[in-house]
Amino acid sequence: MLERLHIRNVAVIDELEIDFKKGFNVLTGETGAGKSIIIDSLNFVLGEKADKELIKSGADMAEVTAVFSVNDKETENALIDLDIRIDEENCILMFRSFSNEGKSNCKVNGRTVTVGILKDIAKVLIDVHGQYDNQSLLDPWRHLALLDRLCYDRIGEHIEKLENRYKGYKKTCKALEDISGSDTDRQEKIDMYTFQIQEIESAKLENGEEDKLNEMRAVAGSSAKIKRCTDEALDMLSRNQQGNVRDCLANAIRSISALAGVDESKESMVDTLESLSAQLDDVIADLRSYEDGLDSDPRDIDEIEARLDVIYNLKKKYGKSIEEIKKYANDAAEKLEFIKNSEDMIMEYTMRKEADERVMRRISAEISEIRKEVAVGVAQRVEKILGDLGMINAVFKISVTDRDTVDDRGTDRVEFLVAPNVGEDVKPLSKIASGGEMSRVMLALKVVLSQVDNIETFIFDEIDTGISGRTAQRVAEKIAAISKYHQVLCITHLPQIAAMADSHFAISKTADSDKTSVRVKQLRGDEITQELARLIGGAEITDATVAAAEDMKNQADAKKEKIKGE
Repeated sequence: MLERLHIRNVAVIDELEIDFKKGFNVLTGETGAGKSIIIDSLNFVLGEKADKELIKSGADMAEVTAVFSVNDKETENALIDLDIRIDEENCILMFRSFSNEGKSNCKVNGRTVTVGILKDIAKVLIDVHGQYDNQSLLDPWRHLALLDRLCYDRIGEHIEKLENRYKGYKKTCKALEDISGSDTDRQEKIDMYTFQIQEIESAKLENGEEDKLNEMRAVAGSSAKIKRCTDEALDMLSRNQQGNVRDCLANAIRSISALAGVDESKESMVDTLESLSAQLDDVIADLRSYEDGLDSDPRDIDEIEARLDVIYNLKKKYGKSIEEIKKYANDAAEKLEFIKNSEDMIMEYTMRKEADERVMRRISAEISEIRKEVAVGVAQRVEKILGDLGMINAVFKISVTDRDTVDDRGTDRVEFLVAPNVGEDVKPLSKIASGGEMSRVMLALKVVLSQVDNIETFIFDEIDTGISGRTAQRVAEKIAAISKYHQVLCITHLPQIAAMADSHFAISKTADSDKTSVRVKQLRGDEITQELARLIGGAEITDATVAAAEDMKNQADAKKEKIKGE
């Protein structure tokens, strides 16, 4: 529930703090006293659109802080789903500021969030009547859940069975999808894997091939230089007719041999030169073989580049190396074989899926019958309350229709429909044109749903539009009934409604030469009587109006006690 609202530099408010209470809170005050500013401030911190008109004249920015306590486990879980954690005191602190530069700063429990998050949190915590986009009951997606709460004692067991069956159904659908997908998906996978395998196998890749090709490309790119250097070396070593290393060495060996015939000490030189000659012959032979290899290699640079392009393109699709490409082909072959041989598994899962769906539809049909039966009774209760609120000819219906598909909530689409006046067709709640009619329809619904709606705080800003007398008394009693289960904040001009409150706050505005101030005070005892007298009699409070106020308050307290005890 809303525990505290702190407002700073909003419109004519310098600074204001209100501590709200459990049950039925009423705010009253003269027209223009600032009641609407309080609701506007609350809407602001809940994520509604802001503009510079919100900021008090002369201030740099407006700031609003709201503290909510969370007393419902389902509400807490919904907040956790929004990644919002309540503190150790079960509270949430929401803060928002808006500057003259148009910058908005939003925080929840000290953590910066977006305006969208504020709106999502607001939908969980509070229902502000008068701001249609904030009214939970105008969202058709909530109608199914609310109807189910009203008949959970009858459908709870069915819902549990349906949820369990649906979990199995989803697992079966997932397994079936993993195996094959649809027939089209399955054939597409077969075609894809077949193509990939053929593309890789047709390339006839060899491990280490890419490195060899890169070496060959480097050699082929320098072939002219290699040929020239080889020819020059062979010419100098053996081919030059005018003198080459081999001939010169042979001549040297002959000369040294003759010298050794005269001087035996030179025979070692002959041995050394003959060894050099043998080594030279080996070098010449290697160079000739290398030259012959260059001349006989059938691959040229274009062939090498073309082969490397094939490998490069396969690497882009299937892996970073030839080894990874081959592994991809093996994996694809296994997947292809699995899909081709999975007909039996597909049939088994398909039969299981169909069986689950038949059971789910049977359970859903049972749930639907209960929903339709309960919907009639709920609609009748809402119509009766609308009659009490002066809408004697209003028609209210809860539409329960089949939406073909089945899930863990069944097959039903539920929507609340209303025709406020004779001769009108029933239509969605959001299509009601009159603010007064909307107020009463919302109130009637909330009375019926108050025991099952987990939103903790309801705010009525337009509830007394177009009503008075006995109808106003009925409205007060209905709000009191809601406040048995929820916190209610109501701004009103009607004494009948104000008299029924558990906590009464008076809003007043004072002005002096240089500023205007807004003050909020919780009234007690005679202060409440005086305020009720003002609401009854206007500006002039007489003994008669005070007596009437006392009588109204006594009757309201007695009625409220009876309502609370029912």
